[in-house]
Amino acid sequence: MIDACRGACSLTGTHCNLNHYTNQGDAIQKNESRTWKPKESKDSKQSSFETKKSQDDSVTQLLDATILAINTTKDLVPIDLAKGILGTIANILTLAQSVIKNKSDFQGIAEKCETIREILERVTKGTTEDDLRGYLGHALAQLNKSVNRINSDVASSKEQGFWHRLFSVTIDRDRITKWEKDLDQDLMLFRTEAIASIAIKMEKLTLTPRDDTHRINYIQYRPPVPSRPAMLYGRDDLVEELTNLVVNDEHLALIGPGGVGKTSVAKAILHESLITNKFADRRFFVTYDGLDPSTITFETLMTRFAGGLGIEISGADPVRQISTFLRSANTLVILDNAETFEEASASSVLGDISAAIAEMANIPGIVIILTSRSRRNAPNVRWITKDVLPLDLNSAQAVFFQIYQHASRSEAEEHINGLLKELDFHPLSINILANAANKITGLQPHCSRGGTIATASSPSFQNLGEDGLRVLAIIAFLPQGLNEDLASDLLPSLQQVDTTCDVLCMQSLVYRQDKFLKMLVPFDITCEIRCEHLTPQARDQHADIIISDHLNIEQVVAFNLANIPGNAKKTYVACWQFLQSLKWHLPRPTTLAPAISNIVQKSSTRMSKAHCLFTLAKLYDTLSQLAESSQAFQAAEVLYLAAGNHESMADCLLIRADLLRCQGRYIKSQNLIEDLQHSNSWKSLSETTKARAWFLLDMARMYTFTASADELFVKTAEDRVWSLYSKIWHCRAEFRYGGDAVQARTHLEDLLLQCASAGDLIDHRDVLEGLAEIALCEGRLSDAMDNLQAVIGIFEGQHSADVLWYTVRRAVVASKQGNHEQARELIRKASEPFQFFSLRNARVFLHRSYGSACIELTAGECDRAETYFTTAIEACDMQGDLMYKAFSIRGLGEIAFARMNFALATQRFKETRSLCAEMGVPPEHLYSCSPPGLPDRFEGWSLYLKDMPPFANDNR
Repeated sequence: MIDACRGACSLTGTHCNLNHYTNQGDAIQKNESRTWKPKESKDSKQSSFETKKSQDDSVTQLLDATILAINTTKDLVPIDLAKGILGTIANILTLAQSVIKNKSDFQGIAEKCETIREILERVTKGTTEDDLRGYLGHALAQLNKSVNRINSDVASSKEQGFWHRLFSVTIDRDRITKWEKDLDQDLMLFRTEAIASIAIKMEKLTLTPRDDTHRINYIQYRPPVPSRPAMLYGRDDLVEELTNLVVNDEHLALIGPGGVGKTSVAKAILHESLITNKFADRRFFVTYDGLDPSTITFETLMTRFAGGLGIEISGADPVRQISTFLRSANTLVILDNAETFEEASASSVLGDISAAIAEMANIPGIVIILTSRSRRNAPNVRWITKDVLPLDLNSAQAVFFQIYQHASRSEAEEHINGLLKELDFHPLSINILANAANKITGLQPHCSRGGTIATASSPSFQNLGEDGLRVLAIIAFLPQGLNEDLASDLLPSLQQVDTTCDVLCMQSLVYRQDKFLKMLVPFDITCEIRCEHLTPQARDQHADIIISDHLNIEQVVAFNLANIPGNAKKTYVACWQFLQSLKWHLPRPTTLAPAISNIVQKSSTRMSKAHCLFTLAKLYDTLSQLAESSQAFQAAEVLYLAAGNHESMADCLLIRADLLRCQGRYIKSQNLIEDLQHSNSWKSLSETTKARAWFLLDMARMYTFTASADELFVKTAEDRVWSLYSKIWHCRAEFRYGGDAVQARTHLEDLLLQCASAGDLIDHRDVLEGLAEIALCEGRLSDAMDNLQAVIGIFEGQHSADVLWYTVRRAVVASKQGNHEQARELIRKASEPFQFFSLRNARVFLHRSYGSACIELTAGECDRAETYFTTAIEACDMQGDLMYKAFSIRGLGEIAFARMNFALATQRFKETRSLCAEMGVPPEHLYSCSPPGLPDRFEGWSLYLKDMPPFANDNR
């Protein structure tokens, strides 16, 4: 099957299946293993010293300039938290500047601090303190915490005399490198959350309701507030503490194992006088008990939420409706058993849940209390996490003797203490024990954990021995509990694992929640478990396992990577298979990256580690974690080369080059591929891989106009794999370079018939898109609409992101037809599967934002178009996309030109021209390889390039 990367095309022309991006500013670097270095001579030592001194002087100037820029920006940003962050990084650089001897070591940190300054200046522009309640506030808080940690570390090292010995101690250079990596990670997180903030701002524009379809129907009854628990021992101080926090509008996450008393504490808070005085009848208790995490939907979550509030929702935007109700007065909402949706929140269906919780939590006057067994609480909410601990001995005795009626507390207290301790003073276990003890006589005071209950209900438990403990250990180890459907696969050496699980349930040590067995009583036995049975090799055969057990599998893989070197080969295979399956079925961030990085690099592990890094990079790419993707590909590339696997090395390099191309970084993409062609590895590559390299090189050269149309895609036209695809793009390149439209259309129609017989969807897609491009340029807008609809038909019902991508393109054409409202409706409808931002849809949001800007500009709505263009530019800065940024800045220039603000228009067009130079695209050909987006009547850019009034003498 043709490699998926082959079909990836420019953002401005064709949608990329693989989200091919890299971070802005990523440099193309040759691997050290492929770079020849001359041996240093004695005469070079003086030169080396002078070079080092020159580097230090250069970094000193960089530090001076960076500190000055940071302090200037600090006075301009409107957010106090951002001012604090800028002050902290300025202090870090000042410490380095004042006492460091080899300042060149700090160049990387200085550059990272400058990047932080630029991002803060950009994302806080026009914001107020009220904007800190959402994604932006959380991103700033996390960044502030991180830079403060580094600042404290730097200051502490200085006090310890670190600076005076820095130049000669290798470990201290390593610390500088670690700080630089920490700043890199902080920037990645900040970029991610800032993109989310941008996307949400765009959502408010795109999904603004234009009618009354989103309405709330009030139910005729108000849900009753649950009663205060009759038995609540040892919790008075905790309830008082939590009540004060709630009164002060703090969101709480009550965390603890099942049966520890989280729900009882939450119910008690509802009845405290301070709470009833503040919230009156606006106290709500919403329980998610009894729902299946593997099948719960976003609609189920919202319907249960609304029902707990006593309202009925209708329409397509439940969050907006619930939020409207919540804004009407101070409200306290308890979400009980929140682990039900937290465990499912990473799935493709429920990626929106966290954002919904965050949006409602950030409404002024709203307080949310979660009770959960999980710590995976919704991000972007300032939770105060409280662990609900087991009872103290006195309270545990009180609970037991409140239920146990066969003896007074004074008579049996001494004998029962050992049993309570065995139960870790766990409230529900004590309750079960006391009720079981009521049914028997002669209670034994020194039974092991579960012994007394076993005597009451299942004596066979006493004979479980190693098997029973092993099953318990695995259930306790797995975050989601043990999937009963997989129990026999996970424990093949146990002949009666199902029977053992049944007995454990009868002893009240575990409980069933749908098809998972979970711990009821705290259990502290460690275990070893293999994961080969959990990780499917077939793409679709075991998708349900990945979706249902992904957290368990991830935990097992991480554990094995760290602790079981003897089974390393199977563990590595399980690791990359799991990452691959995660990408296919449940794309989400993973915690496996550190474990993979820590794999010891030696000849026996190079290939295995490289495979893991490669699949990790693919997952990052799918999630638009662009810097991480490029870094992982490059790390895998080095390992493949060291292992002599030139094909896999070239695969990594070509994907990196294609990432650059799809960013609009055509020169860098071209250089990277040409480096490969001139390397020693080139002669070892297969003809198909060489053809792929030539094809991707021509894709980059097509945009830079560094080759004629007759030269493009010719070398690959005879390759067995690339032949048809090369003919398609040769035809499209000829048209884009000014070829005859009729001839191009005829040729593509012939190729379309070949695509139908070959059955390749990528070829089919690109021919139809080429036909739509030609029709649009010829003014045959209805034909363009039809061709784009045919492309949408390829993906409809399977790939909603692709559907949205081409619907945006179709909506732009509809707007050119004068159907502006239809264009907006097309985008709104196709956006419904993306009610909230998620990482893997970052580039689709960018594409939609630019398309919406073009639609509004065509409709004459310059203010709305300006907002969309600005949003697109912000997203481009986060994603490192030069082409869309150039388009969007040009759009702002046209708006300024239409408003007769020629000075601003000149500034915008100069910025656009500068981006063209960075991309390697001749300014006059900025739109030659892209379908026109802006209306023809906007001619400011054309006048600017021709140095015509009002831009005469300004085009410099």
